[in-house]
Amino acid sequence: MSKLISSLLVFLLSFVSTGSNPNSIPVSNQTTIIFTGDIMLGRSVMGAALDNNDPFYPFRKLNSFLSSADITFSNLENPITENCKRHVGGFTFCTTPEIAKGLKFAGIDVVTLANNHSENYGKEGLEETKSQLTTLGIKSVGYGNLEKFQKNEIKFGFLGFNYTFNTTNLGNDLKVIKDSDSKVDILIVGPHWGDEYKSIANNFQVKAAHSMIDSGADVVIGHHPHWVQNFEEINGKPVYYSLGNFIFDQMWSEETKKGLIVKMTFDTPEGEADVKLVKREEFKTYISKIGQPEIVEQNISD
Repeated sequence: MSKLISSLLVFLLSFVSTGSNPNSIPVSNQTTIIFTGDIMLGRSVMGAALDNNDPFYPFRKLNSFLSSADITFSNLENPITENCKRHVGGFTFCTTPEIAKGLKFAGIDVVTLANNHSENYGKEGLEETKSQLTTLGIKSVGYGNLEKFQKNEIKFGFLGFNYTFNTTNLGNDLKVIKDSDSKVDILIVGPHWGDEYKSIANNFQVKAAHSMIDSGADVVIGHHPHWVQNFEEINGKPVYYSLGNFIFDQMWSEETKKGLIVKMTFDTPEGEADVKLVKREEFKTYISKIGQPEIVEQNISD
């Protein structure tokens, strides 16, 4: 009987991990990143937050979801300034530091400021925006800088470029991409480009995307058209030409109320050295109330 009990103990202990074998349980390096479309917290979105006496109003329905990722990346379409007053209409955007706290509440980690509204309040407004984001613990890109994150032993890098005013700087941007690629495992590029209110990327977007991938970009996430645009894989790398509006006040058409959130999962498969994109999920959003999106449909693409 004693031999039977001893044998059972040995058998059971063979399934228990001990400190003598730290590799007995494989450790996953899976890391998730969420990408959203344009965020504009001024104009009527700001008005809705003020009317509801809730600075977090735009993010109330999705803050938990956005916070669930290891990294969340968005395009911030407005300056953050102390002197921002309530405003309606026009194309000069801003929001207050109080309403901007919603970005932190929603778990947003990094934003691109490479767009046609970041300097609505001039260079000083841009610098104040960068400072306000830093105070919130949110990184920003879009002014020649690479921002890096290390999650689960994977190094991620983010860049932002603006092509709404000038496309001739693409050559220099490709050099930045090539240089940045050597510093991270996964390089994510957020270009502001394309034609507004179009569902298909234009020739410049397509050519630039190919050049960006060739230069070392692993993911390209576009913004600016205010409509969701087409998706393409280039050499196995995902390119979303536009994720449309995420938080905005363009309630005058169906397409400007629609957006797309993309969630990507990266991992280093067992026995491999390179980081891989192992899962890609898409979540369609809709703005039924000014400035407050919600998820209406999910698709798992990979």
